[in-house]
Amino acid sequence: MTAKFPFHYGYIVAACCTLVTMFNIGLVLSCAGIFFVPISEELKVSVGQVAMYLSFNLLASSIMLSFSGRLMEKFGARRMMTLSSIVMGATLITMSKFDALWQFYAAGAILGITFTFLMYLSFPTIIPRWFNKKVGLMIGIAAAGSSIGGAIFNPICGMLINSYGWRTTYIILGAIILIFVSPILGIFLRNKPADVGLRPYGESSISARQNKNEGYEYRAVLKMPMFYGLFMFGFLMSTVASVFHFVPKYSATLNFSLEDAAMVASAAMIGSTIGKVGLGWINDRSIKLGVLATIGLGIFGLGLMFTGSGLTILIGGGFLFGWAYAGVFVQTPLLVRAVFGNKSYSQIYSNISIGLTISAAIAMAAWGFLAEIGGYGAVFIVAIVLLGICGIIGLRALQAAKF
Repeated sequence: MTAKFPFHYGYIVAACCTLVTMFNIGLVLSCAGIFFVPISEELKVSVGQVAMYLSFNLLASSIMLSFSGRLMEKFGARRMMTLSSIVMGATLITMSKFDALWQFYAAGAILGITFTFLMYLSFPTIIPRWFNKKVGLMIGIAAAGSSIGGAIFNPICGMLINSYGWRTTYIILGAIILIFVSPILGIFLRNKPADVGLRPYGESSISARQNKNEGYEYRAVLKMPMFYGLFMFGFLMSTVASVFHFVPKYSATLNFSLEDAAMVASAAMIGSTIGKVGLGWINDRSIKLGVLATIGLGIFGLGLMFTGSGLTILIGGGFLFGWAYAGVFVQTPLLVRAVFGNKSYSQIYSNISIGLTISAAIAMAAWGFLAEIGGYGAVFIVAIVLLGICGIIGLRALQAAKF
């Protein structure tokens, strides 16, 4: 295996993780909204009723995450991710035949189960096994795949729906995953470096055993306040990230045009994409600096959007806020690993990820309600406070950590 590649096999594993986020997540999750209107029109139901399938998705993910880490450890990332990719592709093709809402809700739950392995536990848990150096950078690149995929595939899906209809488009997306992504995962993905006779990239023989055994046991972690603190860190970070969905509407309330509002939203997405890679690079140098960058830039960005009077300032604020958005899937796993070590990392992170899914399920409604009763000023102020709390939690957890 090693003789066939002039570089460390970990880069191939990282490429597999990026492929998953770009295609599986980019096609299915990032492009989900573009199907809502055509499906609602054909089934003669509201868009909100169709969109509820994402709630079933998040609910299933939350339930599955409580034990998916153990499944990943028992059966291996290669099997679980390949199987999840196959199930995802087959589900999309099956969705092309649906003619009732309950079928979409059932499919949403099935897709939610696959997301636990393909999104929440893929790159955050696999890449640290393969890299002792450049861990943050590789995680950041893999995380950025979903943003890049969403940016590429949303317009493509829109054209396909306009030309062939939503049913045929689902078949095309499912076929892409089954024919292209799933076989690559089955052929190239590996669970750990020992499977190909390697050590993690950048790890010396002296530190190998120490790194492998470094960290807390899972049962011991459940008794630690730090575990629940980092659960809240992920929960609150995901809650703040949900403000992104209200940025276009907020921009419109400032009398900017629809095109201007879209530019602000695009700036936030670009900030998220660049921020994922940037935060990964920063964390490779200092986890503490990574926390400060995530929180500080996020607060600064929200402040600019809240107080800014011009489009340029609003766009700049959106870009900086995107870094906080990026922190959900970059800063959270890197912080958890830094605090609790490698020993039971998969199980620990899978449980902390439950906070991400629970937050995503309730934050949209909570922010919408707050905007109605207190205006968007209240939304930005509360979001800034929540980010500040995240910063305190993250720094205190690092201070108490022994690794």
